[in-house]
Amino acid sequence: MPYYKHYSFDLWLTLIRSNPAYKPQRTGYFFKHFNRSGKTYEEVARIFRRVDIMCNRINEKTGGNIRTEEIYLLAVSEINDYDFQYDDLDLGKIYDDLEEILLENLPFLYDAHTKETLHFLAENTDATIGLLSNTGFIKGRTLRKVLDKLEIGRFLDFQIYSDEAGISKPNPLLFAQLLHTVEKHHDNNKILPKDILHIGDNPVADIAGAKNAGMNAFLVNSNSVPLKNLLLCI
Repeated sequence: MPYYKHYSFDLWLTLIRSNPAYKPQRTGYFFKHFNRSGKTYEEVARIFRRVDIMCNRINEKTGGNIRTEEIYLLAVSEINDYDFQYDDLDLGKIYDDLEEILLENLPFLYDAHTKETLHFLAENTDATIGLLSNTGFIKGRTLRKVLDKLEIGRFLDFQIYSDEAGISKPNPLLFAQLLHTVEKHHDNNKILPKDILHIGDNPVADIAGAKNAGMNAFLVNSNSVPLKNLLLCI
């Protein structure tokens, strides 16, 4: 039976999943306010999907982090066939408006066992628990609000987000930051990478990233390996 000093979690499709009502409303916001080219709603939705996938893949490949505002600009550019004047764009207002839409359409816990799994780890192990998440359209500052509203933020000793760190999984520097943060939460005692288990759904960003950093990894997948299976390893 392995003993870990820290359990590290990915966020999306590991602890939470999107509310189906959110993305249509986000698409509708850009369709209404930033669609001078007259794209259909369906075209705007496809553009958002392409930009989202592209930025995620770039971040995984380079280990960098494309800023949320840059993602908005990429989407607006493509919606308008790369003919759009940015001078009057208030990126801060756009983010605040989209945050409001998200909080009105709160993500769901990923499955029925999410909260009980975190609660079990918090109550029945001496390990610390943390979050290591790449971000895109939604910044870490907003995701903290989401986790508090879902009543799971209280189980986490710390949360690390790529937009705040400026780097993304599987960048080894982000896993090094994770290790350093874990040591701080263990009174600056030495923690070995093998003492950490990282849990996530992405074979590249989470599993390969953790293993390349010398950490253990646990792949969750809604089709075959639910989060509750993690408890079988304890």
